[in-house]
Amino acid sequence: MRLTPGPARDIDLDTVDLFDLDLYGTGDPHPVWDVMRAKAPLHHQALPDGRDFWSVTRYEDVCRVLGDHREFTSERGTVPTHLGQDDVAAGVLLTSTDPPRHTEVRRPLGSKLTARAVKSWEDSIRRSVTRFLEPALDGEVFDLAEKALLLPAIVTGPLLGIPEKDWAELVHLTAMVTAPSDPHFQLGSEAATLAISHHELVGYVSEWVKDRRDSGAEDDSLLHHLMSVRPGGAPLSDQEIALDGYSILLGANVTTPHTVSGTVQALIEWPEQFRKAQADPTLIPNLVEEGLRWTSAACNFMRYAATDVPVAGGVIPAGAAVVAWIGSANRDSAQFAAPHTFDITRPNAKRQVAFGFGPHFCIGAPLARLTLRVLFEELLHRFDSLDLAGEPEHLRSYFIAGMTHLPITAQKRLTP
Repeated sequence: MRLTPGPARDIDLDTVDLFDLDLYGTGDPHPVWDVMRAKAPLHHQALPDGRDFWSVTRYEDVCRVLGDHREFTSERGTVPTHLGQDDVAAGVLLTSTDPPRHTEVRRPLGSKLTARAVKSWEDSIRRSVTRFLEPALDGEVFDLAEKALLLPAIVTGPLLGIPEKDWAELVHLTAMVTAPSDPHFQLGSEAATLAISHHELVGYVSEWVKDRRDSGAEDDSLLHHLMSVRPGGAPLSDQEIALDGYSILLGANVTTPHTVSGTVQALIEWPEQFRKAQADPTLIPNLVEEGLRWTSAACNFMRYAATDVPVAGGVIPAGAAVVAWIGSANRDSAQFAAPHTFDITRPNAKRQVAFGFGPHFCIGAPLARLTLRVLFEELLHRFDSLDLAGEPEHLRSYFIAGMTHLPITAQKRLTP
């Protein structure tokens, strides 16, 4: 979807279809969300197949829905692709589990992913980022979005305990989960794509666990650490480890590539911001936060109302699905001045909710922030300018806002 919105246009909220994949693949949802925040901050849509859902688009309402697990449960599914059919792994899969169990599984994993813990990975990440950027140094066309899909695996593969020979396959499978209707990843129908990718990913982690148990091998990887987690004092079953490992693989792979490509596109569209960051590298951490706000790669999450819940002047009925639009919350003018302007000096950019909010706040956020900071430090150090070398191609997904192609050329920096 377009990250810099086009001109304002007349929008009929009675007929708008937020599940129209064209709105995200080739369209422009930001003007729609602008009108929704202003005129219908609680919006109801019924789909032709009988499914229906509610939407919240304002920052405060998105934070409320994502932050209160007692009013809005995760235990029926958390992504729109599950709408109408409850997640079969609910209550077991980390992303589809509420506290206290969610916290009991998450806490020991999170201890390995704090900002202090991941700091020791900075030199390794920098080497990986340097190798990633090297092909762009020759001045030829470099498809950043296509290449960036593998970047998180390059960085996190060793941390997770995944061998390099498996990275490309796992990245493709996680893309199938999050964009099952995109022609780059679709195999048959959307349902078939989801089923195949889910089966292959869970099967991969299951085999990984079996091999570790059979060999007795131990290491300091995150997946191996998962085998020692004991929520409520009892060890996880192999099925639970496989499902939570699947969740970790998804979290590691699916958003960072699109944050990278979307932020680079913004730096090309707003060249004064590129020059500003290059002149003052202390701005790079804030560039990362603005890039996260701007791209909002996970553009929504879904919850279900546990009871009738008053929200935004209306009531979400008990049992109803509600989609919290992160992509809209991060452009809410009540929180962010001139929200459709990319500004790396924005004083409150860190208030962005690209990593979610509440109990399910992204466990890998410190590692993602570190990776993005290092990448933009190296990019700004190595290149004098960036230019588009063709039209961007956007991901066909109403869950992940990203790109499949972003051809660029980069001019190598001649002075340090």
